[in-house]
Amino acid sequence: MNYQGAEAPPPETPLDLEQYDLPEVQAEFVRALEGGKKQAHLLVEGIHCAACVWLIEHGLNAMDGIEMAEVNLAHQRLNLRWDSSRVALSAIMLRLGRLGYAAAPFNPETAEGSLQRRNRSLLFRMAFAGFGVMNIMWISIALYAGAFSGIDSEVKQFFHWISFCIATPVLIYSGWPFFRAAALGLKQLRLTMDLPIAIGSLSTWSYSSWITFNASGEVYFDTVVTFLFVILIGRYLEGLSKRNASSAALRLMELQPRLATRLLATGEERISVRKLQVGDHVLVRPGEKLPADGLVISGASYIDESMLSGESRPLRKEAGANVVAGSMNVDGSLTVEVCSVGADTALARIVTLVEEAQGSKAKVQQIADRIVPWFVAATIGLAAITFIYWLRNDFDTALLAAVSVLIITCPCALGLATPMCIAVGVGAGAKRGVLVRHGQALEILSGITHVVFDKTGTLTEGRMRVAQVIPANTFDQVALISLAAAVEGQSRHPLATAITAALKGKQLTCVSFLSESGLGVSGMVDSRRVVIGNLRLMQRDGIAVPEQMQQEQSRIERQMGVAVLVAVDGALAGLIHLQDRVRDEAGALIQSLREQGIGITMLTGDSMAAAQALKETLGEMHVVAELLPEDKEAEIRRLQAGGEKVLMIGDGVNDAPALARADVSMAMGSGMDVSMACADIVLVSSDLSRVGFAIKLAQKTLSTIRQNIGISLAYNVILVPAAMAALVTPVFAAIAMPISSLLVIGNAILIRRRIG
Repeated sequence: MNYQGAEAPPPETPLDLEQYDLPEVQAEFVRALEGGKKQAHLLVEGIHCAACVWLIEHGLNAMDGIEMAEVNLAHQRLNLRWDSSRVALSAIMLRLGRLGYAAAPFNPETAEGSLQRRNRSLLFRMAFAGFGVMNIMWISIALYAGAFSGIDSEVKQFFHWISFCIATPVLIYSGWPFFRAAALGLKQLRLTMDLPIAIGSLSTWSYSSWITFNASGEVYFDTVVTFLFVILIGRYLEGLSKRNASSAALRLMELQPRLATRLLATGEERISVRKLQVGDHVLVRPGEKLPADGLVISGASYIDESMLSGESRPLRKEAGANVVAGSMNVDGSLTVEVCSVGADTALARIVTLVEEAQGSKAKVQQIADRIVPWFVAATIGLAAITFIYWLRNDFDTALLAAVSVLIITCPCALGLATPMCIAVGVGAGAKRGVLVRHGQALEILSGITHVVFDKTGTLTEGRMRVAQVIPANTFDQVALISLAAAVEGQSRHPLATAITAALKGKQLTCVSFLSESGLGVSGMVDSRRVVIGNLRLMQRDGIAVPEQMQQEQSRIERQMGVAVLVAVDGALAGLIHLQDRVRDEAGALIQSLREQGIGITMLTGDSMAAAQALKETLGEMHVVAELLPEDKEAEIRRLQAGGEKVLMIGDGVNDAPALARADVSMAMGSGMDVSMACADIVLVSSDLSRVGFAIKLAQKTLSTIRQNIGISLAYNVILVPAAMAALVTPVFAAIAMPISSLLVIGNAILIRRRIG
């Protein structure tokens, strides 16, 4: 059975839900963990406020076997981890159904279909309420005019009955989602934000109906219809805004092409990328996107990976180069052997990382979530106090004031304050090649006081390059490199690769190649014997190395360079100096951090001489050298003991203990698989300038979170007392409630502009 994700929520009957316990169905969306644990992302329909998040999380976490249930309000998605030996997935989904929410396995098609259905449903209910508003307003105008100029009691009663006939179907159809959600919440002994809306609209309609049936007093059917209409408009706009704010993962998924050209012995065929298998050969023409991760077999082209790595320049790819799914082939045809498909591609892993980060919760959001249920209870309590207070004057004022309090006192803005900022911040980072694994990393990163760098692979590129060619005797630099590259071209050693890369012209032919471990290599080039290696190899072969050349070799090696001696026909031809190149952005980053007052430490397993040489190049920093991986972790602990908030930046391979110990960690993308596993933040393109961008992003995200919390609190501090003082009508309250949420969402979206 090949389940791809339904367009509708799963059936709520236990019999149908049991299909999600089948291994072949779970294979499409469930990730198996150690010890029988499982993890899945479910799309949950019906989530629209922070109270819904609280209800689902508390309802599921109370179940035996549930290890984690986190709801992403911005995406309406549940990140679920459970022990499959203690609870079945069908039982979890049944529990969700009883809470009033329908769940389906998440995939982009499901999410888009759910969003469209929700917006369409809101649009229909909003249009129906709008039709009611247009008609009932004519009646209201006639009644208000009659109150000043006089109106016959029978005509007035007739208008009341027409208003009743218009308002009742609007209340039932347009207000049904609020009544259903409120009832389900009460059934579970939980207070949701739909409860105050349901109480306010139903009590106003009930009072107006009682007046109509008894033919005495004033009715407020227009208030009921209007504020339902306005609330539905607000919810519809919120849905559109949230989609725009948190669309980073969706944009990344859209990079994946739908079709691929697979090469067969008999020709080629166009197939769905879902049918590709490891080992298939695919043809990628100019202007097409790579359908899977793979290895270039033939052809050459420039590949645009900007959407994945943030690298703006297309990269040259030839036979033997690795390519990733979703990148754009610019100008040449490539034949690629598929190495990874589906969820195993780098693109899929990045999307998963972004989705998990956008759904994660910072500490400040966890505090807000705990406040929400008490907030709802306080809302109902304040409405009751308001009603009792104003009842001394007249019932109409008491009812309208209480309803205004119920509607205007909304925690939605408070609930959205953090998740929307996290969603936008994580999305903005992903677009620039900064992958944030969880929202708390942004919160901590914004307050770091000390940055610790690993040296090799972080401040340097981790790849040897020819820095200097020092010829001896009658040789020149070009001839020396040409002969050395001919021999080294037969070797796979990293130093051989660096020497071969330095060759500018045509490579000469080498025969009788010999590699001697720990010494070097040799071979015949144009009938000349070329020997390349260390001092021991030269001494063994009786090749004299002048004292000056030995001193130069010692100087290079003290500074963490590598000196390779080259001899031709038994005589020293020269020395090739290879050096790990300092990253171009390292100096500017170090200077920027110093200007911000952030402490800087460099940790390395290299010699102190090599570390000091790099310090002279980059500028003032604390240097600790000749360290083992466990020593690096101890240095992080020492800094933390001194009160520092530490960011550790490493290559994600031998820095794992230090990365784990730091308050927040960042790994270079050169070790993608390892770095994704051990770091809080991954720099996809290994561009150090992204470190400064990530810190700025974190600072702007946290400041925006604080602004949003301030907006939501100021809204309630100002308008709740006004509503309790009967200065606010229910219709104004219905307008103000969604505006507060829209202000929070709009402020979150501005993060993209603030980071430049």
